[in-house]
Amino acid sequence: MKPKNQQYPKKLRISRPGVGREGQRIPLLVNHFKASVNVPDAIFYQYTVSVTCEDKGGAKLKEIGRKLMNNLYQTYCSELGWKHLTYDGENSLFTVGPLPRNRFDFKVVLEESPLKRNGSSGFDSPSEIENKRLKCCSYQAAKVFNVDIRFATKIPMTAIVLALEGCNTEGAVDALRVLDIILKQQAAERGCLLVRNSFYHGDVRNFVVIGGGITGVRGFHSSFRTTQSGLTLNMDVSTTMTFSPGPVIQFLLTNQNVTDPRQIDWGRAKRMLKNLIVKAKHNNMEFKIKGLSEKPCKDLYFPMKVRNKGCQDEGKTVEVTVYDYFTKHRKLELTTSAYMPCVDVGKPKKPNYIPLELCSLVPLQRYTKSLSAVQRLSIAEKSPKPLERIKSLTDFINNNRYDADPSLNACGVCIEKEFIPVEGRVLGTPGLKVGNNVDCFPDNGKWSYCGQTLYEPVKLLRWAVVNFSARWDIGYLSRELISGARKKGMHIEPPHSLIEEDDYSRRLPPIARVEMMFEQIKQKLPGPPEMLLCVLERRNSDVYGPWKNKCLSELGIVTQCLIPAKVTDLYITNVLLKINTK
Repeated sequence: MKPKNQQYPKKLRISRPGVGREGQRIPLLVNHFKASVNVPDAIFYQYTVSVTCEDKGGAKLKEIGRKLMNNLYQTYCSELGWKHLTYDGENSLFTVGPLPRNRFDFKVVLEESPLKRNGSSGFDSPSEIENKRLKCCSYQAAKVFNVDIRFATKIPMTAIVLALEGCNTEGAVDALRVLDIILKQQAAERGCLLVRNSFYHGDVRNFVVIGGGITGVRGFHSSFRTTQSGLTLNMDVSTTMTFSPGPVIQFLLTNQNVTDPRQIDWGRAKRMLKNLIVKAKHNNMEFKIKGLSEKPCKDLYFPMKVRNKGCQDEGKTVEVTVYDYFTKHRKLELTTSAYMPCVDVGKPKKPNYIPLELCSLVPLQRYTKSLSAVQRLSIAEKSPKPLERIKSLTDFINNNRYDADPSLNACGVCIEKEFIPVEGRVLGTPGLKVGNNVDCFPDNGKWSYCGQTLYEPVKLLRWAVVNFSARWDIGYLSRELISGARKKGMHIEPPHSLIEEDDYSRRLPPIARVEMMFEQIKQKLPGPPEMLLCVLERRNSDVYGPWKNKCLSELGIVTQCLIPAKVTDLYITNVLLKINTK
């Protein structure tokens, strides 16, 4: 049986009931730039791109995709009807208007960069003899790729126009995505690092050193939006974390916070450097680090063929250390590399070693691990102020020449260069009542409870303190809490028990530690407590999740966790506010 045609209700946008009227009206500038669609009947044609390498040893598409498409366009632009291509860097290609055919099959020859030559460095490598190097750097450096382009779908610009008129059309999301890809492609052509809708240029003026061998790079985030003011380009400054560019040895010293290369932890250094890209000082070529050598540079041997004419050993293969090769044969001065490991940039079975002293990290290599508290504070302190943000955005939109982009011109999108003005309202200060019905007002944007009592203080009679941190005196902590509560009008009885975790339990898994602690609680308390105060050893403690689950989900006991870095009046007040609310 065929299902009957069902009529689904149309999706309607929920209209805003009105606008606010309270507060003092002020003029504001928002980080949106007016964009207009002058060719609303333009249509984006989307094509799916599939790439295969003939020798089945090609690089990842993300690494070579844009270079591959540039070579393809230079070779076959006439067959593509001279259409300007917009490429997302992976599997999708867009044009304004159709290509001459719905399917193309191209062969593209891509010259490998020095980075992709399997570690071949362009000189008499410590891992290969000279004649093999010459062959590798000539014919074998090129790879042939088969590129298949197939028509996928149409994306009309009218979807954006309909969305601006209030119609709910899913096609507007796709059209806006294509416009964003056009901006990303323009940034990629300028050599920027792309991170989703953000892009970062490697100009040293954009670098912000935050410590630990990590550098923040300032860039921009951009996206097209449909708003009540029409189509706009939303832009803002953005910062991403990268490995600090420069000499590798200096990076390791900074990263490990040591002053002497002899203090470097090479196991930690190996994990940190793996897969990073370095530029070799002696030949100005780039390589990806595969690892570090087990032996120091002075004890690391490789076979080298003697090529000096007239030499008695000409044509023979001799064993030479990497250190002697670079100092005697390459005539390079190495001051600190003799007793350090070398960087391995070769294949697993054909290592290629370069002294650390000759390597420098290239810029714009993303650091994706979490930052330390000191680094987070540093990046917050160095974040651009409002006037600096305005200047950065104004300079960028004026210098970027979006009006000259062929894809934006073809679909009739024009972007103005002035911030959109809007009207804002400054709301009055909210009132807050504290103890004794006293009105409390913020001072310079901050609430202060100094000398104040709580509006509705509670009594806490049956409670206990449990300690998962060996370094804290919970007796002192409980006394400070009771003293602070008295000042805020709360009545807290002394805790029924102070329960310490034993040394054996600290070595158990988190769930077992919690169960062992509750065994002690059952033995020392006559009944269920009103609250359990839990002192943890650090932030992101493994005990936190199991403890909260046991107390709240299984037993229904109120708990307050603490990680007291320093017990101050302000800290005690904030803890008491939470306890009073719970």
